This record gives sequence, structure tokens and C-alpha cells, in this order.
Amino acid sequence: MPLDRLLARRWLGAMAVAAVIAGDTTLAADPSRPNILFIVADDLGWGDVGWHGGFGKTPHMDRLVNEGVELDRHYAQPVCTPTRTALMTGRSPGRFGPHAIAPSNLRALPPGTVTLASALKSLGYDTAQIGKWHLGSRPEWGPNAYGFDHSYGTLTGAADPWTHKYRRGPYEDTWHRDGVRLDEQGNATELITAEAGQRIRAAGDADGGERTPWFLCVAFHAVHTPVDAPDEFKRLYDGMRFDDEPARHDSRLRLAAMISQLDDSIGRFVRALDETGQRQQTLIVFTSDNGGIESLENHYVGGVGDSPLNSENAPLRGQKNTLWEGGTRVCAFANWPGALAPGKCPAVVHVADWFPTLAALTGYTPATDLAWDGLDRWDAIRGLPGAAARAKPVCIVHSTGRAVIGDRWKLIARTKGSPQLYDLIADPFETTDRAAEEPEVVASYAAIAAADAALDLPDLPADLRDAAL
Repeated sequence: MPLDRLLARRWLGAMAVAAVIAGDTTLAADPSRPNILFIVADDLGWGDVGWHGGFGKTPHMDRLVNEGVELDRHYAQPVCTPTRTALMTGRSPGRFGPHAIAPSNLRALPPGTVTLASALKSLGYDTAQIGKWHLGSRPEWGPNAYGFDHSYGTLTGAADPWTHKYRRGPYEDTWHRDGVRLDEQGNATELITAEAGQRIRAAGDADGGERTPWFLCVAFHAVHTPVDAPDEFKRLYDGMRFDDEPARHDSRLRLAAMISQLDDSIGRFVRALDETGQRQQTLIVFTSDNGGIESLENHYVGGVGDSPLNSENAPLRGQKNTLWEGGTRVCAFANWPGALAPGKCPAVVHVADWFPTLAALTGYTPATDLAWDGLDRWDAIRGLPGAAARAKPVCIVHSTGRAVIGDRWKLIARTKGSPQLYDLIADPFETTDRAAEEPEVVASYAAIAAADAALDLPDLPADLRDAAL
């Protein structure tokens, strides 16, 4: 452990002892183990949010960004299941098989996989997953099998905001609590917000005894299709015209409303933390699972329309399901009053970094080598001088190829076609391919891509080959 972190933990431990001596038992638990509120938005575009100058009204998130650390180069996988796999395991999704690098209803993780949730649970954390799971759509593949004490929401990748149904087929009815099918009335985002808010308040209202730290992963369906929100959020945009064509205007209005509803939910979480005295003890992390999608049809069971004018990723190139920045560089921030000074983090951070980062922060030591691909990036996130540079580039796998992202260079190595190289410092919007000018960089990064691909599991695990998709 680095000396500065060791000294900080010793100081925090001494403060806890002093609190006990003074008779304040509410601080008796190890204060270096914060509550962790990890929020994952779905398909949120770079240009959708207020702090990027977007059309969505996001005052609560804007404030958290301004008072916390904007993660300006935070990367995810291009689509949802792979990002959630990387978050929960600290590993590239390709390590688990080809089904884990694309949206899938199959079980992404082998039974017994050590996850971020099970690691924190071993430290005494209460763990809950609220919202979208998308790492296995059968109940036996759900969050409770992977370290979560509590779970609620959908096992599938998306759901209609009003019917809570997935696409027609074996997984159409997917709303659940702890893996048990559940039928409820109401808007999905509102139900998820209420469930998570109740857990936050219940933790803060615990009477006496040592504080039990908690890990709450809130994975919203917003703003994934089907895109819609209650009328109160649409009224926030009264008088605005997004497009002259009525269907396109309605589409963008529904998205804007859903973004504001997401923002309102996060504001309610912060209010719950404030009112229960847990704000100073809670690290909030926010990310999207991938970039936004600019237009799409709705194939889910319900009455919500299509989305011909949806997210904005500009000025980034590309969108969801691509290896361009618009598909992988996502809206993200971290906020922890008193522990993270306000600022913008220019360091490359990947969603797989969060498991090793939070493990180091909380003092979790794996019993065996978990083969993390991610790195502990806490020093970079908190702006420690000299900590921004990565020890190794990020590798992002996709069905079309692989991206290798370093502090400066990005290589897109496709399974078909020539590699492309971009200088993300001089050209963050990927306008100029530098591959011909920098053959040595191309060769070096291509070798990294090949070595990374060699670690992937090429075939579907045997026990999944007969499972329904």
C-alpha cells in the first residue's frame, strides 16, 4: 500500500478510536470503508447532459460534477452486458466467452465468480443491486448469486417504463425482487428510485451500534429505449422545439424528460444522504454503460413509440455499439465530500478499474489472484501529482475488433480492414488517422491488442450451449 494511503488509513483509524473513547459509537466502524453509491445510467450520450453543454436539464448532476471530480476520460465497453461484466469483475468481458462481449440474456459470469459485490460483502458491507442486471436473465443467474444481499428490478437488459416488460419471448416478464417474479404498477424509474431511496434512509436510520457500510448499485434503465417519462418532466421543456418534424420533436422531448427524471432521482438520493447524516461517509460514482444511440426503433412490449431523434454524442465521433469515442467515452463523475477535492480528472479510467480501485480503498485483499485487467486508479481520480499516467493501456473488445487506449494514442484494430490510429490529446474527436505516420506506435499497440485477445475465452462455456437466448 502506498505510504500516503497507509498514513491516511492510520489517521482515520485513530479518529475512530477517539470517537469511541468520546462515546460516539456512530463512528466506531472503520471510517476508511465508505458507503458506496454506484449509479449506472443506460445509453446516456456525451452531449445529453448539462455539464457537457447538452440539451438535457441536469441540475443535480451538474452540482455533483462541480463539487466533485469530473471523470473526463472515463471509458466503458460499447454496449451494456460487457460493461456490467467489467464493472463486477475488474476484467475484460472477453475473458468469460463470446457471449459476454455483446448484449446477452445468457449467464455472463461462471458460478462462484468473485465480484465487486461479494468482495465488499466479505468486508461486512450490506450489498444491494437495484434496477437493470443484464448479466443473466434467469433467476438463478441473478444478482443474489453473485454477492448481492438484495436485488430488485429487471434481470434482462431493458424494460418498458410502464409495463416493465422485456421483448416478447421467454424473458418478457422480468421484473423481480430477489429473483422472485413481481408484478407492480408504476413507472420503472420511479420504482427504482423509491427502492434505492428507502435503502439509503433505512441505513441512516439504524439505531445505535456500529455503522454498517453499504454498497448500493443502482443501474437505471434510463435512458435506454423504450424512451419515456412522466409528464411532469416533459413540462420542464415547455416552449422548446427540438425539431420541426413532429415525430422527431416528440422523440427528443421524451428523451430530454427521461434525462431530467434520471437527474431528479439522483437529487433524491443526495437529499436522503443529507437528511440521514450519511453524506460525508458516502462515495458516489456515476457512469453510463456506453454512449448514446442517435435513433432507434422500439421492440419492447408496451405502447411507447420509436425514437427517430434520440441521444447526442457530439462532439465525439460515433455512438453506442462502436469503438469510436462516442460509443466508449462516457459521462462520469465521482463525488465524496471531504475526500475528493473538486476538479476535472484528465486520466484514462475504465469501468474495469473500479473493482481494484474500491478494493484498495476499502482494504479488500483477494485470497487468490483475480486476474484483474483493471487498475487501482484512486490516486489519479483524487488528482495526486504524477498519478494520471496508466501503467498499461485500456483494451476494449467488440465484435468488430478491439480498441487500445493509452494516455495519448488510440488504436482501433478491426477484424476486417486496416488499423486506425488517433492522437486523443491533439485530436480527441478522431478526425485524423495517424497510422501511416506512426508505424511504430501502430506496431506496439497492435501487439498489445493481440496479447489481450489471446487471453479471451473463444468459445461459449459448455453448460450454456443449450440455454435459450
